[in-house]
Amino acid sequence: MGNDGGSIPTRRELVKEAARNPTSTELKDKQKEHLAHRWSICPISNQPLVKPIVSDHSGNLYNKDAIIQFLLPVEVSSVDKGEYEKFIQGRVKSLKDVVEVQFEVEQDEESKDTRWVCPITSKRLGPSVKAVYIVPCGHAFSQEAIKEMQSDGKCVQCGTNYEERDIIPILPSTEKDKAHVLERLDILKSLGLTHALKKASGSKKRKAADSKATDAKSSEIRDNDPGRKLKVPTNGIARSGTPQSGTSTPKPSNGIRDTATADLTSRVLQEGEVRKKRRQDNDNINSLYTKKTTGTDNRKGDFMTRGFSIPANARYD
Repeated sequence: MGNDGGSIPTRRELVKEAARNPTSTELKDKQKEHLAHRWSICPISNQPLVKPIVSDHSGNLYNKDAIIQFLLPVEVSSVDKGEYEKFIQGRVKSLKDVVEVQFEVEQDEESKDTRWVCPITSKRLGPSVKAVYIVPCGHAFSQEAIKEMQSDGKCVQCGTNYEERDIIPILPSTEKDKAHVLERLDILKSLGLTHALKKASGSKKRKAADSKATDAKSSEIRDNDPGRKLKVPTNGIARSGTPQSGTSTPKPSNGIRDTATADLTSRVLQEGEVRKKRRQDNDNINSLYTKKTTGTDNRKGDFMTRGFSIPANARYD
């Protein structure tokens, strides 16, 4: 094994360093390196973060164009949505689930590079400084700066009012910050709101369904009411409360409540029936099929059934 006459190395000679748990300093350095990558690279497109930049409810940063590509239909989008979904994990279902983060940009005179800074403390926002942004305006600050102006309840950049729960930590690393964003999301869901404080897409539908169920229940109660009486006109014929006339009002089709939309849908369906009838009555199509004839002459049929027939009085010589 050692090519020196059969010497066998021991484990101590092979293992240079014994297995040990990483120290707290090594863990911090590794976490800082991970945060530095997340502060500079979009995690779903693997491209550098450039404006416009958006964030979900967990404080993750993305390029806005990458999110739009992810939300496009499969036949339109040119990206692998499976790879995107591995990181997003259902946190972004529409643009209502993200907020555009407004970073204050400052240019370094020596390196000529741009960097994101806090507009109050002028500290560079990144892995070494805890940063937050406000919903819905999206302006970003350092965490220590937001604590100083939190009592005012207004953004110093645009004057937008905000609540304490709407302060979102960017790339949270502590368990307290992670619990805060999850608790806020549960509160917003109960209020029918998204991360951007906009109405959720399903809230209106649920409200309409509840209203429809309530109307159906009240109608059933009225129908079963024994004290309900029908209006009887002078001619003795009982009629319902619905007015009847020679001209009937078009009824909404397919459960559409909007009258204009229902009329348009009904008109489109009627035009489709007319076109279908015309195709069925087309002579060019009907000529391909056999028609009933009163005589025995096959020549009255169409070209598919027409053939040669021998007369009954034909003589064979």
